[in-house]
Amino acid sequence: MSSEEQDHLKETDTEARFEFKKEQKSAFETGKGLTEETVRLISEDKDEPDWMLERRLRALEHWQNMPMPTDWPGQPDLSEVDIEQIVPYIRPDVDKRSGADNWEDLPDEIQDTFEQLGIPEAEREALSGVGAQYESEVVYQNMQERWEEKGVVFCNMDEAVREYPELVKEYFMTKCVPPSDNKFAALHGAVWSGGSFVYVPEDVTVNMPVQAYFRMNSEGMGQFEHTLIIAEEGSEVHYIEGCSAPKYGSHNLHSGGVEVFVGEDAHVQYSTVQNWSKNTYNLNTKRAIVEENGTMEWISGSMGSKATMLYPCTILKGRGATDNHITIAFAGEDQNIDTGAKVYHNAPETKSTIESKSISKDGGRTNYRGLVHIADGAENSSTSVECDALMFDNESTSDTMPYMEINESKVDVAHEATVGKIGDEDVFYLQSRGLDDDDAKQMIVAGFIEPITEELPIEYAVELNRLIELEMEEASGNP
Repeated sequence: MSSEEQDHLKETDTEARFEFKKEQKSAFETGKGLTEETVRLISEDKDEPDWMLERRLRALEHWQNMPMPTDWPGQPDLSEVDIEQIVPYIRPDVDKRSGADNWEDLPDEIQDTFEQLGIPEAEREALSGVGAQYESEVVYQNMQERWEEKGVVFCNMDEAVREYPELVKEYFMTKCVPPSDNKFAALHGAVWSGGSFVYVPEDVTVNMPVQAYFRMNSEGMGQFEHTLIIAEEGSEVHYIEGCSAPKYGSHNLHSGGVEVFVGEDAHVQYSTVQNWSKNTYNLNTKRAIVEENGTMEWISGSMGSKATMLYPCTILKGRGATDNHITIAFAGEDQNIDTGAKVYHNAPETKSTIESKSISKDGGRTNYRGLVHIADGAENSSTSVECDALMFDNESTSDTMPYMEINESKVDVAHEATVGKIGDEDVFYLQSRGLDDDDAKQMIVAGFIEPITEELPIEYAVELNRLIELEMEEASGNP
């Protein structure tokens, strides 16, 4: 495919960019299911130290002993999530285990996949570093020298285990997301593979984003990447993540883990646009711990999956710590997108804002599920939760399930929720200005989500709008 053809594809055919498939070529893979032997095979194939294998095996014990979550009101149906039918680990056929340094060193089929997704283009356009994961392994990683010279580390998690063992031992699934947190965190801890490790030294500002992209290409697999971000005192970094998978007849499972540590006066922004296929269950565990006067920002767009349960959690540990969370979710036919946020105010003068926007169409269901906890003694803290839902028809549903646990009287707490349907008069007005029915509805949706897209880098804002347009076109049956 020529560069002109690739550019044309990226500009005009969003569906083709995400729905193409490549013939699977792997160097090693486990069979379906999860046993102790599976975990040992993964660890052996990675040539991991004994301490990491021991952590995997402890996580496996939690997975085996914990029940599936089934008792949450209105939660997505997880009865078809069968780990015995999932291949948890596929290592692609790439020469260098730590990922290629040069894009041209990757196999042609992997290059083609990421070129169609726009990864080389993204690297050229104002990014500090780029990582690309294919199946269970990071196949490419690059960081600009000027940031490396300042002590910034951006590598894959498997490399971090080898090169920065003391940091990984201290932070990996110990303080933020322990395997005992929930069943899928335990699953993740047992079979995790790939992901990103970001370390920013004290008082270093990385003023260009770093990006990672995760692609599932094989049918019936699970992807379990782990992202660990450590921002020391006074530092700043923006991490961007994209995810996708093509459609297949059988189910795929995505159960990633994200841990973010925000030091005093540090600032971390974590942005993600996830476009999983409608046969994928997206069950992630993401959490941040924020020290005094630190700031954490979550910006999330989620669509495409059969079911999503995603609730990034922030623990405001130090005085004056801040958390801002922005989410957009889209659910079409046979989709249940259950998203939200959890914030724990564990220190005085902490602040959090949560803004959630959801769109449901053709019987799809969206739900905001959130928790705000203000501890006794967290005086002069404040929180604001705003949930807006837009529905296209009478078959679609949208729910809001906010939980507020307020144990301190000297606080400011606000919650607002609105639910609306696209009005015929609004569509008629836009049609009178020359738009057809579909374009009119897409314009209304674009205006609805604008407060969120304006917070994303321009290329991701454009991508998010394109993906939502694609979802609307598919739901309406248009080509």
